Amino acid sequence: MTPAQRRILIVAILSSFVAFLDGSIINVALPAISRELGGGLPLQQWVVDGYLLSLGALILVAGSLSDTFGRVRVLRAGLIWFGITSLACGLAPTGLFLVIARVLQGVAAALLVPSSLALITSRFSGVAQGKAIGAWTGWTGVAGIAGPLLGGLLVDAATWRLVFFINVIPIALTLILLRRVEEPLRPAAGARVDVLGACLAVVGLGGPVFALIEQGRFGWTSPVVYLPLLVGLASFGAFLWWEARAPHPMMPLGLFRVRNFAVGNIATVGIYAALNLGFFLFALYLQEVGGFSATLAGLAGIPATVMMLIFATLFGTLAGKYGPRLFMTVGPIVAGSGFLLVTTAVPPINFALHVLPGIVLVGLGLSITVAPLTAAVLGSIHPGQAGIGSAINNAVARVAGLIAIAMTGTIVGSTLDVAGFQRAMVVVAALMFLGGIVSWLGIRRVVPVADAPPSAIGEPA
Repeated sequence: MTPAQRRILIVAILSSFVAFLDGSIINVALPAISRELGGGLPLQQWVVDGYLLSLGALILVAGSLSDTFGRVRVLRAGLIWFGITSLACGLAPTGLFLVIARVLQGVAAALLVPSSLALITSRFSGVAQGKAIGAWTGWTGVAGIAGPLLGGLLVDAATWRLVFFINVIPIALTLILLRRVEEPLRPAAGARVDVLGACLAVVGLGGPVFALIEQGRFGWTSPVVYLPLLVGLASFGAFLWWEARAPHPMMPLGLFRVRNFAVGNIATVGIYAALNLGFFLFALYLQEVGGFSATLAGLAGIPATVMMLIFATLFGTLAGKYGPRLFMTVGPIVAGSGFLLVTTAVPPINFALHVLPGIVLVGLGLSITVAPLTAAVLGSIHPGQAGIGSAINNAVARVAGLIAIAMTGTIVGSTLDVAGFQRAMVVVAALMFLGGIVSWLGIRRVVPVADAPPSAIGEPA
């Protein structure tokens, strides 16, 4: 790895790290936020889903911006905006203000993720790309899982507001490093942003999410619930119709004709819906039912973090050599089995007996899965489409988590208890298993795009 490649990898990891960290660090702070600002479970869901909503809806536009105007330029803008909105979240005086700030923060996160990953795919190839993606997924995975520990320490030592203020440190460091990174690809000329597609995506996701979260308060027969649901579904249908006809679509549907890209994204739905719902409820359950402090609830996820640190790069490298299919099959099954084991955590909870075995399995399963999944999806398309390709895959992952968390009330009821938690973990395990089955049936080893003629892209080797 050259010094320039090492610098790019560090910048890419730090940029995505802060976005993924903020998506998970909030989990252990939710009870404290609810105690101070009120709102109960609906506010807790909105604080998480407000971020995922704008991230999932706009990450596609951000992917196009990355390919059009340059990865470094878009990355810099995203970092600055993320810093501003993080300060706004930390200063929020009310629950509504916090939710709005989280939505705006998700916009910034949408600019960070595809641009950072596209930097890697544009500068690395072959086995080296698999290893770099493994490092990227390993560290971003650590951000997603270690976030609750850091959040717990900050909440217990001072205030939940610090979970947002702390973002300023990695953002400042990344901006300094970014000054020495050259733009890897020349921005495309004459491209336009798909504004209509972005608007339809926001309404198409926002309507159903609002309905799923608020149906517990108003009921499905209330117009407050079913009207946003119907408008959202109609808008999402219009979004797909428009993307098939738009001159500059934010989500080129033609990419889904590539087998591994399509199947990889289907697997992503199950895997990331399970991951988001599982860790969201895990952190809440340990505090609200198990009586854990925020710090102890965060510490409970450390074994999974350790597994990601140790094994993510290894499995990314192995997937580059042997293909992703086996890893994408075995990994979700191992992780799903871990979530099933966690159902034994009934108060009084014995961490070593009820939590540790399951969380270790979850971490091992994610280590096996995440880097091969990313490599399978992005390795099946042309490097020039890396920005939009990574944006689509990340959008699918965030939207899957968004919908899963919005369904929390439907799965566990209005109040989280032991029975509701166990039901949710069974659902989480089933989603993981589904992702593994889809991968086994659909993923194929392909000719590396960089070495193949255009007609061979996406075809079995």
